Amino acid sequence: MFLTISTTGVPERPATDLGFLLHKHPDRAQAFSTSYGTAHVLYPEADADRCTAALLLEVDAVALVRRNKGKGRGGAPDAALAQYVNDRPYAASSLLAVALSAVFSSAMRGVCDALPDRAAQPLPLHIEVPALPARGGPAVVHALFEPLGWTVTAEPVPLDDRFPEWGDSRYVRLVLESETLTLAAALRHLYVLLPVLDDAKHYWVAPDEVDKLLRAGEGWLPGHPEQKLITSRYLSRRWSLTRDAMERLELARLAETDDSQAEEIDNAVEADTEEAPQPTPLAVLRRDAILTALRASGAARVLDLGCGQGQLVQALLKDVRFTEIVGVDVSMRALTVAARRLKLDRLGERQASRLQLIQGSLLYTDRRLKGYDAAVLSEVIEHLDLPRLPALEYAVFGAARPRTVVVTTPNVEYNVRWESLPAGHVRHGDHRFEWTRAQFRAWAEAVAARHGYAVEYRPVGPDDPEVGPPTQLALFTLTADEEAKAA
Repeated sequence: MFLTISTTGVPERPATDLGFLLHKHPDRAQAFSTSYGTAHVLYPEADADRCTAALLLEVDAVALVRRNKGKGRGGAPDAALAQYVNDRPYAASSLLAVALSAVFSSAMRGVCDALPDRAAQPLPLHIEVPALPARGGPAVVHALFEPLGWTVTAEPVPLDDRFPEWGDSRYVRLVLESETLTLAAALRHLYVLLPVLDDAKHYWVAPDEVDKLLRAGEGWLPGHPEQKLITSRYLSRRWSLTRDAMERLELARLAETDDSQAEEIDNAVEADTEEAPQPTPLAVLRRDAILTALRASGAARVLDLGCGQGQLVQALLKDVRFTEIVGVDVSMRALTVAARRLKLDRLGERQASRLQLIQGSLLYTDRRLKGYDAAVLSEVIEHLDLPRLPALEYAVFGAARPRTVVVTTPNVEYNVRWESLPAGHVRHGDHRFEWTRAQFRAWAEAVAARHGYAVEYRPVGPDDPEVGPPTQLALFTLTADEEAKAA
């Protein structure tokens, strides 16, 4: 089976940069042993104007059968003869996807020490696969690749040129072209979608395939319109694995879109001129305001209550003055996404010792939350039904009693400044309420009085003279008398 990747160049960026990006020198033909045969990398052409890298996979059909004896075939034929006489050595499939991952692993991750900037830039790409099994025909090929930014040609391969009346085979000749994608993104698309189109993996699909899918699909699969089809086929229609993958993809999509939706609203006011710089997203301003308040308080041990997918925890972890950071959320799924965002399994020992992610409800007292310098409730209270606020108030201010508490919440008065937000609507579908500045201050003053805190207010974002800032921040500090009692 065969695949080519071509690019073009200009004098300042020669096409032969492709060799650096793939970590394979254009002047040499190289061979790599795989479990099912030999993968060859060669360059049919390599000059400054145009460079083409080819991956040729020679499959040992006998080795393929022997290695799979007694194992599930993931949809492959079961008949004895079909194990030896089939399209596996000739048509692109999961075998070629595995070879891509093995031979171009660094390129797939976007790693290139020689040309790091080039690796992060889009390339003019032309990819050809002469024989690709396509269950569902050319229409499915277009549906899978076009949403990713590819111009797609999927020519059906006739069963026999001599007998056109026999019609077309299930194979297509695939040509993909793009000038907007990086090489790493292109390789990840191929790694996932080649076996999806073939719809028959050559190995048993185990639970770790979910992790492989999510790694390769990061950044594009959560929002793909054919996500369900891709996930089901990639995991050989194993229902439990498909469900797990779909749930995790939905969490990833929410993690990506929560901030982007907020930023879309936050930045909805048009700039005065086309040349005006884009405003800083409100989500960033909010995190900066929280960090400023925490640093000024002298806090070292910090709770992020309702940490969600871990954006604030990530920012806290970058500042060494915060020696202990605890993210708390009621949702294990959100904590799982946070752990991946923070690369918890790859943190060094010193960083890992500063961080905890724990499951817990903010509506109940929790001994684990006592004794901390500061706690943050960032965009949390508006997600609770109003009758439940007293329970959260007591759990945080009455039981945990950190010296400093930072609370942020939307200012509903500012909503009129956003043309993209319909009148009478809240900013997020899960918001149970959004307060005016007077309502928020009334609540904060009452909480402070009941629990021995002083409170001050700070604007987050542009402070409109008529409607105030988009986000309101209350900074609660334990009074000297109460702190003395606690000591």
